[in-house]
Amino acid sequence: MKSCFQYRNFILLATISAGALLVEGYHPGVEDDAVYLSAIQRRLHPALYPHDFRLFTLQMQASVFDRLIAAWVRLTHIPVSVSEMMGQCLAAFFLLWGCWALARRCFSAPAGQWAGVALVGVLFTLPVAGTALYIFDQYLHPRAIATAFILWAILLVLDRRLVLAGVLLAAAVVVHPIMGVFGVSFCIILWIDPVRSRTFAEQPSATTVALGIVPVWIFEGPSAAWKQALNTRDYYFISRWTWYEWLGAIAPIFILWLIARYARRADRPIMARLAGCTAVFAAFQLAAACVVLLTPALIRLTPMQPMRYLHLVYIFMALLGGGLIGEKILRNHLWRWVALFLPLALGMFIAQRSLFAGTEHIELPRVASHNPWLRAFAWVRTNTPVDAYFALDPYYMQLPREDYHSFRALAQRSELADAVKDAAVATQVPDLAPLWQEQVQAASGWQHFHKEDFLRLQHKFGVNWIIVQSPRVEGLDCPYSNETVAVCRL
Repeated sequence: MKSCFQYRNFILLATISAGALLVEGYHPGVEDDAVYLSAIQRRLHPALYPHDFRLFTLQMQASVFDRLIAAWVRLTHIPVSVSEMMGQCLAAFFLLWGCWALARRCFSAPAGQWAGVALVGVLFTLPVAGTALYIFDQYLHPRAIATAFILWAILLVLDRRLVLAGVLLAAAVVVHPIMGVFGVSFCIILWIDPVRSRTFAEQPSATTVALGIVPVWIFEGPSAAWKQALNTRDYYFISRWTWYEWLGAIAPIFILWLIARYARRADRPIMARLAGCTAVFAAFQLAAACVVLLTPALIRLTPMQPMRYLHLVYIFMALLGGGLIGEKILRNHLWRWVALFLPLALGMFIAQRSLFAGTEHIELPRVASHNPWLRAFAWVRTNTPVDAYFALDPYYMQLPREDYHSFRALAQRSELADAVKDAAVATQVPDLAPLWQEQVQAASGWQHFHKEDFLRLQHKFGVNWIIVQSPRVEGLDCPYSNETVAVCRL
């Protein structure tokens, strides 16, 4: 174990982690961080979000993530924005460290070990089939922390240190329940080793285990509002997946099977075991997911997103595949490493710049953004009352150059439910679906609203501030405006 902590290895891991983060960028407050960052702020300042806290706190009841970050901030007095960026760097490092520790079991040559780790890092923002996931998100996500726990638990299962592995898996479950359950399923399969024992039919999957313990409510008829929210997420439904998304789900099974076959012939038992068990895990989870997602009576299980098992599968496919490339092709030839990783890194970087075209590639804490939406959110955060209640275009996250930043998370003010991110929350918490539907429908046609329409929202919901795109609506008092948006008081 001493070699795990050698100075040279630490420097290499830190360099790869930093390079991976530089390629993918850093964007706090986007996409799922609308829930996580808001929940952390609410934990630290209970006066925040008096009108809409249910839209994010109910989903967080199953996770300790927001509690952990809030406790860290209270203990250290390091601001949330800085703490989150520190957490992002540490999560990337420990995830890649777990990858390297596993790669050392599979590859004796350093070229194989480091190529596998480097490929995982450079592919951090590789889309995982049709699941709407990345290997590693552009902001601090509890899934990244849970994945690091799972990778280290897998290493402990290989060493038959099951008690400690169970502790790490339990930590993964309480940080991110869905990914934690997938980690438990993977480790059970790895412990049984179906490739060697041939008892394929006896292997459990996360979905089948869940079906054995779920409550009766999964068979209740869903509400129309919940179905409307569910239908906003095409990636929930495998029947809507494109052919290339299906290819991304099926091809890894065969790739990992080929790696396992090669490893067995080359007398590399650990690699064979990892690749083979990952292939079995993928096949069983795919079968279970098809049962759940294609059975109408089980529609209430759809938000559990059983296809997200692919997240672990893609990590192992990149790790083992990259290791073999490094061992067989790259070796000690520097120009080969550059020829492979430079175009990959450049391609991933360009894709991220296209996705976040209106924002800095790395959004540093407490550094003013040139994005007009974020400048408006910053003004709101420092110049409006804590109990202010805002209304925005329900599709504002999808507007050009807004780049999916959450007003609620970044402005730290209440807002009417949006049609983009809050729809996902409504699918996770069905009791919120009627509220979500009512508020989104009330703001429908926002682009054509006049003053009386905004006053209608004020009368119905109590909103007293709005954010509109320029040009401003006549008759409104707008104390702040820039080239794109205006903040107006009702």
